[in-house]
Amino acid sequence: MRSEIKRNLMIALGGALLFVALVHAGMFNRLDKWVQDKLYQQPKALSGDIVIIGIDEEALERIGEYNTWDRNVMAKALEVLNSDPDNKPAVVGIDTLYSGQTDPDADAHLAKAAADLGNVVTATSAVMGTQYIDTDDGGMAIDTYAVLNYEEPYDELKAAVDTGHINAMYDMDGIMRHSLLYIKPDGQEVYSMAYVVASKYLEAKGDVITAPYVNKRGQFYVDYSAKPGGFYDEVSIADLIDGDVPADYYAGKIVLIGPYAAGLQDAYYTPIERAGQMYGVEFQANVITQMLNKDYKSEASDGLQLIILFIICIAASLLFANIKIIWSSVTAVALIVISLIISVMAYARGKILHPLWIPIGIAVFYLIAIVIHYLQAALERREITRTFKRYVAPEIVQEILKEGTENLGLGGKTCDIAVLFVDVRGFTTMSENLAPEKVVAILNKYLTMASDAVEAHKGTLDKFVGDAMMAFWGAPLPQEDAVYNAILTAKDIVDGAARVSEELKEEMGQELRVGVGVHFGPAVVGNMGAEKHMDYTAIGDTVNTAARLEANAPGGEVYLSRAVCDMLEGRITYTSLGDTIKLKGKTEGFEVLRLDSVV
Repeated sequence: MRSEIKRNLMIALGGALLFVALVHAGMFNRLDKWVQDKLYQQPKALSGDIVIIGIDEEALERIGEYNTWDRNVMAKALEVLNSDPDNKPAVVGIDTLYSGQTDPDADAHLAKAAADLGNVVTATSAVMGTQYIDTDDGGMAIDTYAVLNYEEPYDELKAAVDTGHINAMYDMDGIMRHSLLYIKPDGQEVYSMAYVVASKYLEAKGDVITAPYVNKRGQFYVDYSAKPGGFYDEVSIADLIDGDVPADYYAGKIVLIGPYAAGLQDAYYTPIERAGQMYGVEFQANVITQMLNKDYKSEASDGLQLIILFIICIAASLLFANIKIIWSSVTAVALIVISLIISVMAYARGKILHPLWIPIGIAVFYLIAIVIHYLQAALERREITRTFKRYVAPEIVQEILKEGTENLGLGGKTCDIAVLFVDVRGFTTMSENLAPEKVVAILNKYLTMASDAVEAHKGTLDKFVGDAMMAFWGAPLPQEDAVYNAILTAKDIVDGAARVSEELKEEMGQELRVGVGVHFGPAVVGNMGAEKHMDYTAIGDTVNTAARLEANAPGGEVYLSRAVCDMLEGRITYTSLGDTIKLKGKTEGFEVLRLDSVV
């Protein structure tokens, strides 16, 4: 038992350590992220505070290709938004970059329209990459998120608006799960357009923005509110310029103006909808909504989750190794479901967990336990088959295998059995009168006949001792008619010995007569002996009594106990010999009966 516990513990520790190492190495990252997206990213009811004016396909058809637009187009759009002082937007975010001088008149027109509207935020953009930087100790370090180039609106427009960067960064699997809160061109923090727009809107409402949690790269996890198209009412900038958009559509709201056409190459894959891309202006809308709701999520420490995973894997391994497969299956499913529920609940409370780490760990160790159980069962089946096929009929071996080793009571268990002993009368004299080869041939023929009779009636052959044989019924598995099968076997052996005797008389002038004893009662049955040499046998007073009955039975007769006859009343005929026969080790009054016939 200690060896098994130690083995299971070593398997659990080694397996858990290996699995955690694989998880830490990122083996399940993509699958974990996919499950994370499915569980965490769900569309929500929108407040209607944000509207999108799209630079869409319709606008490109009516106004012309985007690269032909001058800045008068956006200026006209801003002038329309400012045309009704009582129905102005709260904030306007323009998700396009206006850097450098182009047409002086158009540049001035856009700057004036933005200044007149007074609540406009325009984009800045950085080119980011790897750069060597000086450290405080005089050394060098690599900055993998260095700003290599930074573009801002031309000076006249910059003076009239607020600015925010529109840089976006994919996760390693090409999905946009994070937003970059700020960048640092020349060491100066520049916040995102979404943050600046949300700040201005909350300020207009008399509220103050709360900054999200960020990692060392300045990123935070985006809790999306809408799938692609969720914020867009198909309102084109061309409709706005032509006066086809009523002022109450955008009055007091956040208006985002940005590319909404595939050819403008401003679309991203997001966790809320992996099948299709989301335009950048809608990404901004999702981030702004999260900031307005102040519903930020922080990602739990990988180190802590790995420690918890390690402990759970050890516990699962030990648990599955010590319970039945059906309970392992139920437990594994329950633990996986509970783990996923906990992940969802933690997300609702602002903590982002790896939802698949624990379920995969449970599933892996469940499968390992199944394999181990299967291998152990196969070894046990082989051992049972090897052991019991020497003693019992093949069909009983199959029944033993069906029942399972836990029902065998290996090592000894008490059960009621019918015990049969048979011995050859006058075997010593026969041995003295015949050559050894003849004796062996006679003995083998007799013992083959006797063992065949035991097998035919589903008995367990215990042992051969010289010319004697012991068999029993009712173990290793209970039998409904154990005593009757023992009696049938006794009769077959006596009849078979008579046939063998006729053959011997003709060939060698010798006769073969056997005496048989049968008793029924409790005995201890199991594998007994030394660690390296065991026999499956039965011991106890029932066995001794059967042996005493056989020792006193004349050749060709079967002696029974009262316990046997009482159980077979009406199925056999017998003659009571009373207590005229004294059995060694038995007190006065033990009744011996002789089998006459089987009905």
